[in-house]
Amino acid sequence: MEKGQRFPLTIKRLGINGEGVGYFKKQVVFVPGALPGEEVLVEATDIKHKFAAGKVVKIRKASEHRMKPPCVVYDECGGCQLQHLKYEQQLVEKRDIVIQALERYTDFNVGKMDIRPTIGMEHPWHYRNKSQFQVGERNGKIIAGLYSLNSHKLIDIPECIVQNPHVNKVVITVKEILRDLRIPIADPKGRKGSVKTIVTRVGVKTGEVQVVLITATQDLPRKELLVEEINKRLPEVVSVMHNIHPKNTSLVFGDKTVHVAGKEAIDEQLEDFTYELSARAFFQLNPEQTVKLYNEAKRAAELTGTEKIVDAYCGSGTIGLWLSNGASEIRGMDVIKESIVDARKNAEKFGVSNAVYEVGTAEEWLPKWKKEGWKPDVIVVDPPRTGCDESFLKTVMQVKPKRFVYVSCNPSTLAKDLKMLSKMYEVKSVQPVDMFPQTAHVECVSQIVLKND
Repeated sequence: MEKGQRFPLTIKRLGINGEGVGYFKKQVVFVPGALPGEEVLVEATDIKHKFAAGKVVKIRKASEHRMKPPCVVYDECGGCQLQHLKYEQQLVEKRDIVIQALERYTDFNVGKMDIRPTIGMEHPWHYRNKSQFQVGERNGKIIAGLYSLNSHKLIDIPECIVQNPHVNKVVITVKEILRDLRIPIADPKGRKGSVKTIVTRVGVKTGEVQVVLITATQDLPRKELLVEEINKRLPEVVSVMHNIHPKNTSLVFGDKTVHVAGKEAIDEQLEDFTYELSARAFFQLNPEQTVKLYNEAKRAAELTGTEKIVDAYCGSGTIGLWLSNGASEIRGMDVIKESIVDARKNAEKFGVSNAVYEVGTAEEWLPKWKKEGWKPDVIVVDPPRTGCDESFLKTVMQVKPKRFVYVSCNPSTLAKDLKMLSKMYEVKSVQPVDMFPQTAHVECVSQIVLKND
């Protein structure tokens, strides 16, 4: 196969990034925008040792599940990967992405595993509670949006149809205020100008909105006028913050955040729990599905009221506190001191008296507690995309909780970790949850049970 070569391809399944996967002369070919079951004419765009990438030249036989993407910048933006696939089929394909990861990274009999249908949304649009839109100038006009996939081209997004409507309204209005006040916009390399990014977050249940303006400069130009106009045009904005980020990096936030006006944090509610969200606090981006995700974690924990739970790498304690009314005691740990302070505050605020939070790693605390005679019945963990550290999994197998609840945002690292745990544990069920409709991302809650000795 050569770059630029054209050839017919039948798409067999979706890849982990939402691209179509087919085989040409036994070579795997990834084709963005192609769907399972389609027959397409493809042009090779990149040739690697083990795979090739291509682009669709022509669809000769379209999938019955193909639809016209409703977003006007879908082909340019890259933020979503599956708007051209009907939502019911997105849920089917996401379950298959989980199956592919298990087939690739484990020796499990995947066909006999309890991998459940993906839990989706009734209305899979306008669900995101937060946007981080880069700001730029084009032809004298202020634009805000995302960089196109694998490029430095900023795509102006007039209305993002996966963002909450409040978020879209606030971004549009803040752009207008920046224009009207002639506040200088930072150039792409950050050498001149000031404002780089508009971060907007809404408490979906409370209606409170926070705006964070990120600048390349130490000061926020025309700050008083800016606040005055935000108050006048956007009464729902109850918190205005300024983050200083002079470096030209891929990280959105700089180290210093300054309170400008209103409250320092907004409130959000999930069922009976109210959370304070500061500018840089982590919180799930889809509150409606978060409730379903956490309830699945509670189901997998099979609590009777007597269990001792460890919430490993607990952050501000969200999942552990969600399980608290079914447990006799919860202990959590995190290496970030500020997160443990938040977890303790949240436990106190929610009236949870059976929770203990410590700064440090699970590898450090679990053996220490075991020596003291305290052993968890259930461990729950929600690691980053890189999965669990090997040392943590080894510690779990030394402590031997009866159940291990693994909340994962990456099927590949989940599969690798499940393989390691399978020496001592059995995977009872895997429940995919669609936290990000229209994208290729899929989260899972896995119930893992100690094997009988």
